[in-house]
Amino acid sequence: MKKLFLFSLLLSSLLLSPAFAQIQAPKELIQFYTQEWKGERFPDGRPKVPDEIVKRLANVSIEEAWGIMRGDGYNNQFEGNFQIIHPEKPLVGRVLTAQYMPARPDMEKPIKEKGKADGRKGNTNSWPIDALQINDVYVADGYGKIVDGTLIGDNLGNSIYAKSKTGIVFDGSVRDLEGLSAIDGFVGYTRGYDPSAIKDMTMTCINCPIRIGRASVLPGDLVLGKPEGVIFIPAHLAEKVVNQAEFIALQDEFGHKMLREGKYTPGEIDMKWNDAIKNSFREHIKTRSGKVYLTAEQIEKFLARE
Repeated sequence: MKKLFLFSLLLSSLLLSPAFAQIQAPKELIQFYTQEWKGERFPDGRPKVPDEIVKRLANVSIEEAWGIMRGDGYNNQFEGNFQIIHPEKPLVGRVLTAQYMPARPDMEKPIKEKGKADGRKGNTNSWPIDALQINDVYVADGYGKIVDGTLIGDNLGNSIYAKSKTGIVFDGSVRDLEGLSAIDGFVGYTRGYDPSAIKDMTMTCINCPIRIGRASVLPGDLVLGKPEGVIFIPAHLAEKVVNQAEFIALQDEFGHKMLREGKYTPGEIDMKWNDAIKNSFREHIKTRSGKVYLTAEQIEKFLARE
């Protein structure tokens, strides 16, 4: 109740302030929604998960991330059924959100006037792109609109990739699929493709909380996209998800090797490990090829739970 009261005071003060007439969510509002994050932030207020964690996330599976977050009560972070541009490549990055709504003149006019006064160029669907930084992913709630719901074409797609080096997640559509597919490294999750241009929809807020299908998304979340769909990881859980997922992947790698070699039975691998198996696992970690990001101390803590 105390947090709700403080939020009501914050929102009331923002709404009553002339400075509230912003296209981008105020920093204080972003900080309120992401207060579990205790680390560094961008100037706009978004959590800044370290680049190394973002990079390591690419090797995590959707199922591993989903299971870990479910254990912490985060049950509404996955969405599937996308059309994917370059599905062979994972999509990872920090979320920058945009909210779109069906256009209405009395709402669209002040938004465009405010954008002009702020020096923004072009139609509203290009404004979130101007705020992108390296390792950001442009995530937009386009309320599932396909025809006349094309939030970008290949011109804006090239701009997005130049600024972020990642891609997009749109609950909406795109046009110029051939051109977008030609952008090497650009990964896109969208509801569909259409040759029409965007029409009768307005971008109403940058870095507000949004919904992508059944998932709740906050600015500064990490997004992981694989062929199954996308999962949004709260910033404060990102390191935990990556570390625990990497340990699970090491366990699976070791278990599969032991089963192929016939050294242990499926029952032994799938049940609580005894000391002999744990020692074999430690030897496997020492001799395997490839980088292990987890420290020896972190591995021992995970083994102690087995």
